[in-house]
Amino acid sequence: MTVRVGILGATGAVGQRFIQLLDGHPTFEIGALTASKASAGKTYKEAAKWRVSTPIPEDVAEIVVGRTDPADVPDDIDLLFSSLPSGVAAEVEPQFLEEGFVISSNSSNDRMAEDVPLTIPEINGDHLGLIEVQRDNRGWDGALIKNPNCSTITMVPTLAALDEFGLDRVHVTTLQAVSGAGYSGVTSMEIIDNAIPHIGGEEPKMETESRKLLGSFDGAELSMHGAEVNASCNRIPTLDGHLESVFVDLADDVTPEDARNAMENYPGIDLPSAPEQLIHVFGEDQPDRPQPRLDRDRENGMQISAGGITETPQGLKYNCLAHNTVRGAAGASVLNGELLVEEGWI
Repeated sequence: MTVRVGILGATGAVGQRFIQLLDGHPTFEIGALTASKASAGKTYKEAAKWRVSTPIPEDVAEIVVGRTDPADVPDDIDLLFSSLPSGVAAEVEPQFLEEGFVISSNSSNDRMAEDVPLTIPEINGDHLGLIEVQRDNRGWDGALIKNPNCSTITMVPTLAALDEFGLDRVHVTTLQAVSGAGYSGVTSMEIIDNAIPHIGGEEPKMETESRKLLGSFDGAELSMHGAEVNASCNRIPTLDGHLESVFVDLADDVTPEDARNAMENYPGIDLPSAPEQLIHVFGEDQPDRPQPRLDRDRENGMQISAGGITETPQGLKYNCLAHNTVRGAAGASVLNGELLVEEGWI
């Protein structure tokens, strides 16, 4: 089965990562690329200032970029991936949805909408049932699914693994790579020899998205998880890979060995882009791992790493890591697209 896909916002940093990840994909075939009016009408290689480490795929380089408008996207496109800035996406995505397109979106708008699935396939694939609620509420034939913020997706798989022990409270401090801000998001003069202890809007995203992802769907509505989540988000001068220090308060008494076993054995999912093992856990003999440079590319950048698991009076503390533009952005949307196909929504 071949599914023809388009990318909204294809020339940006995440759009380029989409193109890299979709090159040679067993199911998805790129059939449309959109960008701003300034790029429309140019071939992709002319429009995009390519910054990914691998070359532009030859079959993509000559595609003519269209406007980000439903009229510029062919009718035979089965699925759209969106990497638009959230302000643009909030205006444009509904136009595509009203025309019947299905969108797997990395953009942050509508992530917390009650009828929009916010999904990590290994964690809460059943939340796709919200699509029916969404269609009833909004009167469109399309479907919108979101992946979470790059910092949220780093932590939540580990929390999902520990939830069996009674997850009560989470405190997390992030050390986030500069690529999370986009190519021009943080200047070199700001970040070199420095750390920035604030990322606008990041902390509320982690605190709310985590509870939605871990919540339960009863077929009609979604209930948020009851855990309290507090986040402190910081930018550091690494290129890729978000490292996070997590403290969890648990209802049960849990040893580090219990936690390692729960994370290592947390089930994955059989989708083309999914890692064979969702969480790689470093043992107590490697307390200095994971590290961004050494561990962000595990399983093609789609695996979560965890380590440094130790006991606290209330529960546990540990570190976790994910590649923020792969697992935390384009790769997450691609995986959600694969889930949509697998579950028959496309």
